[in-house]
Amino acid sequence: MRPINRWVPLLLVCLMALTACYHRRPDTPDAFMQTGAFPSMTERQIDSLSFQSVHHYTNGYNFIVAKDSLCLLKQQPEELLSNMPTDSFYVYKNEPLVVADIRFLSTDTIDSVWVQVARDQVSFGWVREKELLKQVSPDDPISEFITIFSDIHLIIFLAVIVLIGMSYWARLYMKKQVPLVHFRDIDSFYPTLLALIVAASATFYASIQMYAPELWRHFYYHPTLNPFSVPPILSIFLISVWAMLLAAIAAVDDARRQLPTAEALLYLSGLVAVCAFNYLLFSISTLYYIGYLLLVIYAVYAVWHYFRYHRARYECGQCGHKLHAKGRCPNCGAMNE
Repeated sequence: MRPINRWVPLLLVCLMALTACYHRRPDTPDAFMQTGAFPSMTERQIDSLSFQSVHHYTNGYNFIVAKDSLCLLKQQPEELLSNMPTDSFYVYKNEPLVVADIRFLSTDTIDSVWVQVARDQVSFGWVREKELLKQVSPDDPISEFITIFSDIHLIIFLAVIVLIGMSYWARLYMKKQVPLVHFRDIDSFYPTLLALIVAASATFYASIQMYAPELWRHFYYHPTLNPFSVPPILSIFLISVWAMLLAAIAAVDDARRQLPTAEALLYLSGLVAVCAFNYLLFSISTLYYIGYLLLVIYAVYAVWHYFRYHRARYECGQCGHKLHAKGRCPNCGAMNE
């Protein structure tokens, strides 16, 4: 009878998660703030870089309309503030916009920052920055993904789906004795690892928004999937995202090999429900500072429960069937001492 070495594939996953091409980080706008270092820069360029260091976007930045519509003023903002007759036009969802100009109007009591955006070469319009940012998102797939998952309506919908899914799985677990991660698990640590990574990533995601909101905002406007081109805090978060993907692939492969197709699909659907529940629980509870304690308790329980009840330490010397303990093999009846 031979002990099963389960750590080799796990170590490979960890090594892959930490592997990426290194790129030299571009200089940040703050490096250009001193006019003495760049005497050839115009005052407008300096103002643009100064604005970008605070607002994280500037002239030439690309947005996309995320809401149903956005109203743009055709005339100058001063004409609106002076109660002069003005005209406007609308841009609609999924239409691209580019920042053409930025102005500061101290006479505006609502918002002193006005932004001119262009839909095309002939369609230019002004809008207050606060109104603009509520209606658009950066024209980048990663930013759009963040926008979708930050939508409160999606969170509520996801919470309802998770509750329904967990209720359904509770019935299956009690009646049909189907496998489920953490409870009646398969002999693979990857599903448990995936659930733990999701919980830790959700906790870390909420922590960044609480303690480093400007860092997260800058990442939102300038996203990347390269963990070595961002500050260490975001680097850890991106590494956890890549590790999540690799653990998910390994979990699907192990479930496919160890279970019949129908049971594997049920098991994986239950794993998705558990991961969705972890995301909601830890991302919300961390905002109230109890997520950290819950994460420690959950991690200790998940790891202990897997190694205590679900890990197969041996395999049958005759047929190769996995065994949790020494004794008679349930598959071929051979005695393993």
